[in-house]
Amino acid sequence: MKKPLTLMVFCLAVFSLAGAEERVPAAKEKCPVCGMYVAMFADWNARIEFKDATSAVFDGAKDMFKYYLDLKKYNPSRSGRDIKAISVTDYYTKTGTDARQAFYVIWGDLYGPMGHEPIPFAKEADAKRFLKEHKGKKILRFKDITSRLLFQLDNP
Repeated sequence: MKKPLTLMVFCLAVFSLAGAEERVPAAKEKCPVCGMYVAMFADWNARIEFKDATSAVFDGAKDMFKYYLDLKKYNPSRSGRDIKAISVTDYYTKTGTDARQAFYVIWGDLYGPMGHEPIPFAKEADAKRFLKEHKGKKILRFKDITSRLLFQLDNP
């Protein structure tokens, strides 16, 4: 009887930790950039988590980048030093992945919540597959996404 109880406690602990990492946005939670309800776009959500355990949630990677690249505009009391983690939703697996390590496909034939989006992938092989299947033009890394690029995606 002792082993099943230990296993059950272990499983509950693991599931609790997993749930804390990928918190589902509340139904009324809005993107701080565009004002859309982010829960409607769960397959696209992105998140910036701050060191004080607060976070900002976005309907997609494009709005997350807009916020991140112009933090003073969207959250003047914050700086880059306040950021603990940034995550995006991998297009194929629908799971959160580290935004700074992700691969982003741009200018494909698929639109996200805000039109042309940098489509995130945890694995480069998945980004290459998507690029080919959806006529994407380029694969970028986090550091390659600029305000100028975001403007171009908004104004094709």
